[in-house]
Amino acid sequence: MTIYSPHHSNTKSNTKTVGIVGAGIVGICCALYLQRSGYKVTLIDGKGISQGCSKGNAGHFATEQVFPLADKSLLPQLPKMLLDPLGPFRIKLSYLFKAMPWFVRFLFNMQDKKVQSHTLALRSLNEKSIVAYQPLLDDADLGHLLSTKGSLLTFETTKQSQIEKLLGAFRAEGINLELLDRKQLEELEPGLDKRVKSAILFKDVAHTCDPELLSFELTKHFLKNGGEFIQQDVDLLQPHALGIEVKLKHKNLRFNKVVVATGAWSKQLVAPLGYKVPIEAERGYHLMLEQHKLLNRPVASAERKFIMTPMSAGLRLAGTVEFAGLNAKMNEKRADALLPHAKQLLPELAEHVPSGNEKWMGCRPSLPDSLPVIGHAPRHKHLYFAFGHQHLGLTQGAITGKIISELIDNKPPSVDVSPFNINRFNNSPF
Repeated sequence: MTIYSPHHSNTKSNTKTVGIVGAGIVGICCALYLQRSGYKVTLIDGKGISQGCSKGNAGHFATEQVFPLADKSLLPQLPKMLLDPLGPFRIKLSYLFKAMPWFVRFLFNMQDKKVQSHTLALRSLNEKSIVAYQPLLDDADLGHLLSTKGSLLTFETTKQSQIEKLLGAFRAEGINLELLDRKQLEELEPGLDKRVKSAILFKDVAHTCDPELLSFELTKHFLKNGGEFIQQDVDLLQPHALGIEVKLKHKNLRFNKVVVATGAWSKQLVAPLGYKVPIEAERGYHLMLEQHKLLNRPVASAERKFIMTPMSAGLRLAGTVEFAGLNAKMNEKRADALLPHAKQLLPELAEHVPSGNEKWMGCRPSLPDSLPVIGHAPRHKHLYFAFGHQHLGLTQGAITGKIISELIDNKPPSVDVSPFNINRFNNSPF
């Protein structure tokens, strides 16, 4: 799909110009909220609109995911993860040494006090995330792209005591849920195999039938209302007295304010400005099947560590975590490995032979504490950060955009942004 935009004028007469580097869902939402506040906004991205994780994610507005990924329960599983090339969590052995500093920080963040504070911070974003989308969807008449049927976390062999412990943890964080037995589950999702014994229904969760289309349509609305898009790579950000100069390959543009929303590529962009960000490219995969109407909502598996989401183009199987760097070649076998799990859970897929199914890989921007970087750049008056949302970029896109708009407007932010300050990395070895 092609996105057209007017020619960038870069006029000096407009004193409220904002450049947003990165046109994924986070950058798009920042652009829309700033536009609503009266700013002249330009989106810049060399890859185009929504061509990273915003294109291939599971389409799940996962407001229930308030727990950081740094969990002590992962420790016993690490040896198996290293040995299983197609497992749900994979660290490429040749990349392990390079990723070791990230994992040291990751382990450090498993401390109980840090887990508690990071959970509180994630919850503060997630509980306002879907509400923050509503004005953007209403403005663009896109309410049909958001479904609020909740999501399911299924259990096949998990012990009841473990399920009860998990329920208690979610309830302690105020998550609206219900434990369903087999009969209740069949009423919601009759296509699920009988091996699924029970499930948690997360009631305040949503999904989209096409995350890429959602990004495109929001961008069209942004352009229709005077926004601009430039498809060029940004080489450098250069501060000056009145703002930030964005250096492109063929020209330089000056803005009063600039927002960095470049996901897993943010580390390289902010490093010349003196900011250290321990981002790792946590690679995720999806396999798109043509089957329709097998599910009514996202269904995740507690044991199999993947998710199935019904979409307009079929059924999307998504998941897996792979640490192999930004530029490593896609391992298609990791996408293919999702299909056998789906066949176990959906009997109608049992006879399905994949042929020409879409396989995708994208780099999630993951930080070792599972918190994004959101806020004002501490040493640069006109620069703002909005990146590092790991698995929750789609979920937290709109609330991030709202916060950035509030900060640039010098208004109190809707969420306390102190946990998301980049100084947490620049002032401490961990």
